Amino acid sequence: MEKILYYDFLKHSVYLYLLPQAMIINILKWVIGTLITLLTLLILGLIVTDHTYILRGIRVTYFTGHSTAFLEDYHYFENRTIKTTTPEPWPKANDYNTVESTAVLDSLHTVNGSVAYLVIKNDSLWFEKYYDGYTEKSLSNSFSMAKSITAAILGKALELGYIKNLEEKVKDYLPDLQGPYADEVTIRDLVTMRSGLQWDEKYYSPFSITTKAYFYNDISKAMLELPIINKPNEVFRYQSGDTQLLGMVLSKALPMTLTEFLSEYFWQPMGAEQDALWQISSNDGMEKTYCCIASNARDFARFGKLYAQSGRWKDKQLLDSAYIQQSIQPAADNSPDYGYSWWVSTFDGKKVFSMNGHLGQFVIAIPEDNLIIVRLGHKTDKLGIHNPQGAYYKYIEQTYILLQK
Repeated sequence: MEKILYYDFLKHSVYLYLLPQAMIINILKWVIGTLITLLTLLILGLIVTDHTYILRGIRVTYFTGHSTAFLEDYHYFENRTIKTTTPEPWPKANDYNTVESTAVLDSLHTVNGSVAYLVIKNDSLWFEKYYDGYTEKSLSNSFSMAKSITAAILGKALELGYIKNLEEKVKDYLPDLQGPYADEVTIRDLVTMRSGLQWDEKYYSPFSITTKAYFYNDISKAMLELPIINKPNEVFRYQSGDTQLLGMVLSKALPMTLTEFLSEYFWQPMGAEQDALWQISSNDGMEKTYCCIASNARDFARFGKLYAQSGRWKDKQLLDSAYIQQSIQPAADNSPDYGYSWWVSTFDGKKVFSMNGHLGQFVIAIPEDNLIIVRLGHKTDKLGIHNPQGAYYKYIEQTYILLQK
C-alpha cells in the first residue's frame, strides 16, 4: 500500500495508508450487499407478520415530506364519491368580507398553517379566507370530523328503523367481536367513546393500531382482532376504533353503503356544492368512519348548521331533533366534553359544540348567536378546547372581535 506523510499542527508525523482501489470497491460491494440483505429480511418480516402497511405508511407519509397524515393524502387511497345533485351555495351577507382580519388571527393562521377560515353568521357567509393555494373548491381531509358525520348517519339509521335503539349489542351486528366484555358493549358505548376497546390512539407512531387502521388494506379484519378488554360504559377514552366499529355496525344494518346513505340523506338534501370523497380500505371496501372525508370548508359547515338548527334544513327535518339534543350534551359526568361524537364546551357562557379533527380541523357552532366557524389547516396546538391560550379558543374569541368591528 502506498504510504503518505501528514504533519499536524504540533509537527508530529502521522503515516496514513491509501487502500488499493480494488479493495475499496470490494468493501463497498460488501456494505451494499449487507444492506440489501437486511432490507430484504425486513420486508419479508413485515410480510410474514402482516405489517406491510408500514411500508405504505412510509411511502405515503415520509416520502412526501410529512410526519403524519396530511390534508391531501386522500389522493393515495381508494375513495367512494359522496354525490351531490342540486348545489345550493351559501348566500353571502351584504357586508361579506368587508372586515379586515385581526393581527392575532393572522398570526394563528401563519403559525398553524391554516388553509381555510370561514365565518357564517345568520346562515350567510360573512367572512371567508383561504391560504396556501387553497380555494373554496379545494378538497381537504376531515380527519376526525368524520366521527360527527358518522354519528349523524347513526341518528338517521335510528330514525328509519335500521338500528332499533342505542342499547343494542354490538355483537348482534359483529358476532366475531372479541374480548371478555364483547357481549356487553352497546352501540351507545361506541358513539360516546366508552366501549372498553383495546386501542392505542397515537398518530405519529408507525406501529400503533391507529396507523394500521389508516394504511391497512382490510380495516374490518384489523378491528375484529382487537378485544374489548375493559367493562363498557365506565370510562370515557377517546379512541378512533370506537367510531370504526360503529361504522361497521352501520354497514351491516344499512341497505346501501355508508357513502350512498350519507349522500342520499344529508349531502344532497343540504345542497352540498361539490361531490366529496370518503376513503375506504381496499380489501373489504369499508369506509374509514373515524376519519377521512375529503370535502371543502363550505360543505363541512353544513353539518354545523344542521345541528345548530336541531336537524332542520329549510323546510325539512333531516335529523331527529331529540337525537341531536342528546348528541350535543355530555354523555356522562366523567366525559363532560363529549356527546355523541361531538365536542361540547362553552364560550362566554354560551353553548358551543364542534366537529374536531386531527391537525386542527374544526366546525364550531354557537347556536345562541347563529354563528358557525370553520377552520381547516396543516397543524394546531395541543391546548384543548377550554384553554384561553389555545388555538381553538382563540378562533372563537377573534371571530367575536371581527364581528364587533
